Amino acid sequence: MSTASPVIAIDGPAAAGKGTLARRLAAYFDFDFLDTGLLYRATGFCLRRAGGDPGDVQAAEAAARALSPADLADPALRNEAVGDLASAVAAIPGVRAALLDFQRGFARQPPGGKGAVLDGRDIGTVVCPKATAKLFITASVEQRARRRLKELLERGADAIYERVLQDMTDRDARDSQRLAAPLVPADDAFKLDTTDLDADAAFGAALAYVERKIAASRIG
Repeated sequence: MSTASPVIAIDGPAAAGKGTLARRLAAYFDFDFLDTGLLYRATGFCLRRAGGDPGDVQAAEAAARALSPADLADPALRNEAVGDLASAVAAIPGVRAALLDFQRGFARQPPGGKGAVLDGRDIGTVVCPKATAKLFITASVEQRARRRLKELLERGADAIYERVLQDMTDRDARDSQRLAAPLVPADDAFKLDTTDLDADAAFGAALAYVERKIAASRIG
């Protein structure tokens, strides 16, 4: 019987619905939640705020090493431009290495002690390859662009569908083609396409899978 706290790894591209799903699963199981994308957003944001260039490898690595929990609370991290900075610094191996220990420590010893849900792009493949349950959440790029456009318009941002679609396509290419921990599903991940699913249907499918995996881990 396993005595380690369960770990749920949730990966996927932007606007596939993985963040909403991860938060709902964390709330359902009363597990601690970590949006690992914020680590990369905060690194890129702090670097740019200091006048640095996200293409400067040494500066990006230094920004990642200097990151503190307080840096993750800035509302500006949710801005679309910061997402582009995050994607740029996430392609730097040294940045990923600097943030890896933080993520693994959170999964190994979640603050609440019951379990952890980590949402990102390489959780099941790199950060927690032995996670209790691994999910890869995806959707068509067109549907994801429509969802992101809706979010931006609701925030009052000046956005058009064609630009959002192009930005998302470009980010997908960077994330999937980078040499350091590319965005790919783990071989044993449960792949969930949310293109035609609402939030409740996606949650139901994910929950059924996670409950089976957690039950199996406790027996094993």
